[in-house]
Amino acid sequence: MINIYTDGSSRGNPGPGGYGTILLYGQHRKELSQGFIHTTNNRMELMAVIAGLKAITKMGIPVTIYSDSQYVVRAIEEGWLKTWMKTNFKGGKKNPDLWHEYYELSQNFNIKMVWVKGHAENALNNRCDVLATSAADGKDLIPDEGYEEALRSL
Repeated sequence: MINIYTDGSSRGNPGPGGYGTILLYGQHRKELSQGFIHTTNNRMELMAVIAGLKAITKMGIPVTIYSDSQYVVRAIEEGWLKTWMKTNFKGGKKNPDLWHEYYELSQNFNIKMVWVKGHAENALNNRCDVLATSAADGKDLIPDEGYEEALRSL
């Protein structure tokens, strides 16, 4: 089993943001993070999950993803995403670019989502928070192309 811990951060919402992801597989541990110039917290929460899935090189292994984002966990576990996909995100549902990317990646795995309380006693979630906030505060920020594109289309 692969365990993925995730967190996203945005300094202002929208504002500079970042994600933090930790992958655990047996004795292996990998930390990922990236900061973005202008984005939202929900985008960073979802991008953390996507980054974790993209980093997996062995397909067919069960994956458990731990997130403190009700938005991400409930969208997946309660079937909101399936409805959004069927209706082409009708009604202005946000972040379709990332949700499509997540959906495509998710087809390669058996994923279970687990909600964890943020800023509590989960050491790995807290480490992801440090990774995410450090990335948001960093100097190597890149554009969140999907967010920028959505702003241009308003």
